Amino acid sequence: MQNGRDWWLQTRLLMVTCLLALAFFGFAVHLLADALNGIVILGFPLGFYMAAQGSLIAFVVLIFRFAARQDRIDRNFSVAEDD
Repeated sequence: MQNGRDWWLQTRLLMVTCLLALAFFGFAVHLLADALNGIVILGFPLGFYMAAQGSLIAFVVLIFRFAARQDRIDRNFSVAEDD
Protein backbone atom coordinates (compact mmCIF):
# COMPACT_ATOMS: atom_id res chain seq x y z
CA MET A 1 0.00 0.00 0.00
CA GLN A 2 3.04 2.27 0.34
CA ASN A 3 3.18 2.47 -3.46
CA GLY A 4 -0.29 4.08 -3.53
CA ARG A 5 0.69 6.60 -0.88
CA ASP A 6 3.83 7.57 -2.80
CA TRP A 7 1.80 7.99 -5.99
CA TRP A 8 -0.73 10.19 -4.22
CA LEU A 9 2.03 12.24 -2.55
CA GLN A 10 3.67 13.00 -5.90
CA THR A 11 0.31 13.70 -7.54
CA ARG A 12 -0.71 16.05 -4.73
CA LEU A 13 2.64 17.88 -4.89
CA LEU A 14 2.22 18.35 -8.65
CA MET A 15 -1.34 19.56 -8.18
CA VAL A 16 -0.40 22.11 -5.50
CA THR A 17 2.53 23.37 -7.58
CA CYS A 18 0.30 23.86 -10.62
CA LEU A 19 -2.41 25.57 -8.58
CA LEU A 20 0.14 28.00 -7.15
CA ALA A 21 1.42 28.75 -10.66
CA LEU A 22 -2.16 29.27 -11.88
CA ALA A 23 -2.82 31.64 -8.98
CA PHE A 24 0.33 33.59 -9.77
CA PHE A 25 -0.44 33.96 -13.46
CA GLY A 26 -4.13 34.55 -12.80
CA PHE A 27 -3.83 37.17 -10.07
CA ALA A 28 -0.30 38.46 -9.49
CA VAL A 29 0.38 39.33 -13.12
CA HIS A 30 -2.86 41.33 -13.26
CA LEU A 31 -2.01 43.12 -10.03
CA LEU A 32 1.39 44.08 -11.44
CA ALA A 33 -0.02 45.24 -14.79
CA ASP A 34 0.00 48.93 -13.83
CA ALA A 35 3.68 48.79 -12.98
CA LEU A 36 4.46 47.14 -16.33
CA ASN A 37 2.49 49.65 -18.41
CA GLY A 38 5.51 51.96 -18.65
CA ILE A 39 7.10 49.55 -21.14
CA VAL A 40 5.54 49.62 -24.63
CA ILE A 41 5.95 46.77 -27.14
CA LEU A 42 4.47 47.09 -30.64
CA GLY A 43 2.27 49.93 -29.44
CA PHE A 44 0.77 48.00 -26.54
CA PRO A 45 1.72 48.51 -22.91
CA LEU A 46 3.51 45.46 -21.49
CA GLY A 47 1.02 45.24 -18.61
CA PHE A 48 -1.87 44.90 -21.04
CA TYR A 49 -0.02 42.29 -23.09
CA MET A 50 0.97 40.22 -20.04
CA ALA A 51 -2.54 40.35 -18.59
CA ALA A 52 -4.36 39.66 -21.85
CA GLN A 53 -2.03 37.26 -23.65
CA GLY A 54 0.77 36.23 -21.32
CA SER A 55 -1.55 34.66 -18.75
CA LEU A 56 -3.39 32.65 -21.39
CA ILE A 57 -0.15 31.35 -22.87
CA ALA A 58 1.07 30.43 -19.39
CA PHE A 59 -2.20 28.56 -18.67
CA VAL A 60 -1.93 26.48 -21.86
CA VAL A 61 1.74 25.66 -21.25
CA LEU A 62 0.96 24.74 -17.65
CA ILE A 63 -1.85 22.39 -18.71
CA PHE A 64 0.40 20.50 -21.12
CA ARG A 65 3.22 20.38 -18.57
CA PHE A 66 0.83 19.06 -15.91
CA ALA A 67 -0.48 16.33 -18.23
CA ALA A 68 3.02 15.22 -19.23
CA ARG A 69 4.28 15.17 -15.64
CA GLN A 70 1.20 13.31 -14.37
CA ASP A 71 1.62 10.75 -17.14
CA ARG A 72 5.25 10.26 -16.07
CA ILE A 73 4.18 9.79 -12.45
CA ASP A 74 1.51 7.29 -13.51
CA ARG A 75 4.01 5.33 -15.61
CA ASN A 76 6.53 5.22 -12.74
CA PHE A 77 3.89 3.60 -10.53
CA SER A 78 2.44 1.38 -13.31
CA VAL A 79 -1.01 2.95 -13.19
CA ALA A 80 -0.90 4.69 -16.58
CA GLU A 81 -3.64 4.17 -19.12
CA ASP A 82 -2.80 2.29 -22.30
CA ASP A 83 -1.96 4.45 -25.31
